[in-house]
Amino acid sequence: MNRETAGSLNAARRARELAELAGSAAGAGPAVDVLVIGGGVTGAGIALDAAARGLSVVLAEKHDLGFGTSRWSSKLVHGGLRYLASGSVGIARESAVERGILLERTAPHLVHALPQIVPLLPGTRLADAALVRAGFLAGDLLRLTAGTSSATLPRSRRLTRAEVLRYAPTVRSAGLRGGLVFWDGQLVDDARLVVALARTAAAHGARVLTRCAVSAAHGTGARLTDELTGESFELTARTVINAAGVWAGELAPGITLRPSRGTHLVFPQSAFTGPTGALNAGLTVPVPGETNRFVFALPAPDGRVYVGLTDEDAPGPIPDVPQPAESEIDFLLQTISSALRTPLTRADLLGTFAGLRPLLDDGTGRTADVSRKHAVLTGPDGLVTVVGGKLTTYRQMAEDALDAALAHARLTARPCRTRTLPLLGAAPRPQLDRIAAPLRLVRRYGTEAPAVLAAADGDPALLTPIAPGTDTTAAELLFAVRHEGALDTADLLDRRTRIGLAPAHRAAALPAAERALEG
Repeated sequence: MNRETAGSLNAARRARELAELAGSAAGAGPAVDVLVIGGGVTGAGIALDAAARGLSVVLAEKHDLGFGTSRWSSKLVHGGLRYLASGSVGIARESAVERGILLERTAPHLVHALPQIVPLLPGTRLADAALVRAGFLAGDLLRLTAGTSSATLPRSRRLTRAEVLRYAPTVRSAGLRGGLVFWDGQLVDDARLVVALARTAAAHGARVLTRCAVSAAHGTGARLTDELTGESFELTARTVINAAGVWAGELAPGITLRPSRGTHLVFPQSAFTGPTGALNAGLTVPVPGETNRFVFALPAPDGRVYVGLTDEDAPGPIPDVPQPAESEIDFLLQTISSALRTPLTRADLLGTFAGLRPLLDDGTGRTADVSRKHAVLTGPDGLVTVVGGKLTTYRQMAEDALDAALAHARLTARPCRTRTLPLLGAAPRPQLDRIAAPLRLVRRYGTEAPAVLAAADGDPALLTPIAPGTDTTAAELLFAVRHEGALDTADLLDRRTRIGLAPAHRAAALPAAERALEG
């Protein structure tokens, strides 16, 4: 069995592995080494790290892979500029190192370099422009110290007025005096990274169980419930790691989190298309009256642009799917429009989305000021919880959490391998360039792109877009059902693809998703 086949997740494998675990529990069978709670980017990263070290692993996720915060990010792989500006040099360097690992070693098919430009408009003071330029130069230094090649991420530089308008054709041209550009990383999609991590963990022997709720967790086990059948059983583990994100406090009551809501708007690319073409860079607009805070317009797949993001306190009960506040939508529209010739309105919107950051409460005034440094906490019963951090640094978070769990449980394992372990589909960029498949598929599936084409089984109709407003094909939906663990239409439309970010497009694609689940 090759790695791709071993990494296939589907309903049959899920049912088989759940039955094996339940049967083992009933017979008081041996404990698994590691139980990971939570199927977001951190939980999937922990499962991969543990399985790659030769440990037996179960990952239990109540909903679906990438269901929570991990699908609501800006889809950026940040180099840590914001943290450098606030004096958090350690976090900034950690971010830059992890960005390089993703870009150059573990997921070059999912992460690419993105130019981000700051237009120098009449309202941009010379002192502010100089501060941004200094920050970009510091970012260049971070890239160098992290060991990331300038061939991967070019150096920052000044842009002429004409260059700014080529990158972002709808920027206000009156009084525009050029701009600044800095290169960072961008994911084709955050949820796809989570799926790739989970499938790579499965290829190394991890049992990845979605629709599997965890209750009564402690340092040496938990109760697992199959959400599809209602059946429950006790699972014994040598160590348990709580990576449930904003829900982590429900399993470890002594931990106090302070969720922060980040909201994004979804626009069609046509809203940012001008005389010189479409938006082909991240447009970075300073927030008036704020230091080191920006709103971004980011080109995205399926002819979309994401505009974000906010950083607002989100007290109270934690919803499964957070909703943007009306004030946040107005704030984003107003801020991004300040840099455009024609202001954007709600009529231009395709959709909105919001996510909650699982920040550890440190008593500071605003969530924007709360540290993004992750924390690994071990409870009195041995339950290890990891919170905080951000998507870019998931791998380091996973390594730290697993190291702490192994040390507490006095378990021995091989050294961490995830700095150099490619995810399924990954390959050096020259090899990716030679794959006989459309570039769009290579950016989403890497070396597995030919297998996605093969899912059509020679039927050209399965390789055409399934609905207006998306480039997704039926072959991709079939691949998601057979190999990526999709169990229902929401898995297909809201996470394996991101069609659901535009509700009208989702409704049009729903029949195709239903057919994919049937066959």
